[in-house]
Amino acid sequence: MSDGLSNPWLTIIGLGENGLEGLSDASRKALAEAEAVFGGPRHLELAGAGAKGQPWPVPFSTEPVLAMRGRRVVVLASGDPFWHGAGGSLMRDLSVEEWVSYPVPSCFALAANRLGWKLEDVLCLGLHAAPYARLRPLLGRGVRVICTLRDGSAPAELAAWLVENGQPDAKLCVMERLGGPREQLHRTTAEGWDVPQGGAPVLMAIEAMRPGLPQASGLADAQFASDGQITKRPVRALTLSALAPRAGELLWDIGGGSGSVSVEWCLAARGARAITFEPREDRLENIRANAAAFGLDHRITAVLGKAPDVLEGHPLPDCVFIGGGGSQALLDHLWEILPEGTRLVANGVTLETETLLMQAHAARGGHLLKAEIAEAGPLGSMRDWRRARPVIQWSVTR
Repeated sequence: MSDGLSNPWLTIIGLGENGLEGLSDASRKALAEAEAVFGGPRHLELAGAGAKGQPWPVPFSTEPVLAMRGRRVVVLASGDPFWHGAGGSLMRDLSVEEWVSYPVPSCFALAANRLGWKLEDVLCLGLHAAPYARLRPLLGRGVRVICTLRDGSAPAELAAWLVENGQPDAKLCVMERLGGPREQLHRTTAEGWDVPQGGAPVLMAIEAMRPGLPQASGLADAQFASDGQITKRPVRALTLSALAPRAGELLWDIGGGSGSVSVEWCLAARGARAITFEPREDRLENIRANAAAFGLDHRITAVLGKAPDVLEGHPLPDCVFIGGGGSQALLDHLWEILPEGTRLVANGVTLETETLLMQAHAARGGHLLKAEIAEAGPLGSMRDWRRARPVIQWSVTR
């Protein structure tokens, strides 16, 4: 059986700050034989590409590389081309026999070796083109993160973000141009930031010193922007348990309110996504704000409209939550369009919804739960129980 690497036209070369000095003989040979060399301006300069050099177009596109299919082409990337590099973008359009890759140590590996951190115990993030809020669900006491950043001004921005988001004494190490003759490291804390602006490429290592977000379902209601239309914390915890999120799954959150269930769904499982349907535009803004605040706006989509009509044209989910606007027409429509194995959870507080869900349980099976929750509150100089409206919950697998 062929290994598919007998005659590739494309060579992807990982490059460090030490330029040609750090390349293998195979990488040097590919550069010498190339008709064109694609990369960022810094990479082209480090590799001495000269007249062969072709900078990536702005906005980034792999089309110029693919247009030269069959000719000798080199693509330059930072360190490991398949860790936040151009390799993954190219693979969408290439078969295995078309390419070969020669990596050098990634910037994350270089950083871990400078710091003495075990890389398998470190979170490695690409924040050069992502919001700092992606850190919010991850940071907690003792958590270590290495992240790539946009440019020399980004470390100061991130330090300020850490102060504003409950990690003022986080230990920081800013690393510029790792692995090359201009390498620099600066150590400080978020609140004691005193590092002069440097140059790219730049990474920041973060060691969090304070507790972060709880990892269990049922975050405090105050964590969410809301007009009061929110699945309250205890009921949300019960709801997430019934929804049972799993890695990579898609949720339809119908009647999203504040989007709190969608947020916790995405926090609970790696790569989980949600489409949140909400008929009121003002609440849609809260949903978007909450998704952004938790660094989840790339995984939560807020859609204006009323179910079932608004559901058409969207990818079918693995799980559905009905938090508001439940009706017989909606349940019938969902039962008709959802694939076998789809999980459905519906909550209700009105007598009409209770009747609807009890009838659905009798007709379709599943599990029916009634939760009556009371919390202590002041009564003059003493206390009494403040009872919330009972919640009925129907959960079933299609």
